[in-house]
Amino acid sequence: MSKKQIEAPNRSKGDVAHSFAKAGLSAIPIVGGAAAELFQNVVQPPLEQRRAEWMADVGEKLQELEEKGLNLADLRENEQFISAVMYASQLALRTHKNEKLEALRNAVTNVATGQAPEEALQHIFLNLIDTLTELHIQILRVFQSPAPPPGLSMGGLSSVLEHNMPELRGRAALYQQLWRDLYSRGLVNTDGLNTTMSGSGLSEKRTTGIGDAFITFITEPNS
Repeated sequence: MSKKQIEAPNRSKGDVAHSFAKAGLSAIPIVGGAAAELFQNVVQPPLEQRRAEWMADVGEKLQELEEKGLNLADLRENEQFISAVMYASQLALRTHKNEKLEALRNAVTNVATGQAPEEALQHIFLNLIDTLTELHIQILRVFQSPAPPPGLSMGGLSSVLEHNMPELRGRAALYQQLWRDLYSRGLVNTDGLNTTMSGSGLSEKRTTGIGDAFITFITEPNS
């Protein structure tokens, strides 16, 4: 199958929202039509560009899988894969963050290759990609295999975090909230970052089984 034959969804919930918004603006007396035109001129071009870029990215991934032996004709009959692509496509139009877009592409690839968890977890994980920030994901990856600062024999997990993500130094209010979000979703097994522990404790994995499965789902699968 050639790349030109690979098609992605033509219409998303984002487009429907755009249509309704435009229709609503058009109904406003006097200024409605002009406002609708401004909305269309400002929002529609980048929306179309996002869709085109996403379609191209997914198409390239599928082509790579075909070259590695995956039968793309089987994917047409795979309802779980089609549902995952449709949902991921809607989410992709709602973000400009490269790490989240990469996570969505990898998720679709994992579903296509049969390396994804059960469908219920797939849906949960796709929602997590949508609701979590890039910082959430980066923190989660750090604590799957944490590397404490050299020579630190005792301290808190906040020291590990600031060592691995120096851009968060001095921003405790932010990363404490990010950590609480991860904990409340069952992705990490420790409820806070400030408990003092030994050096060996600082290097222990803090992700849960669900957290590990989520990271695997958003990581490019092994060929």
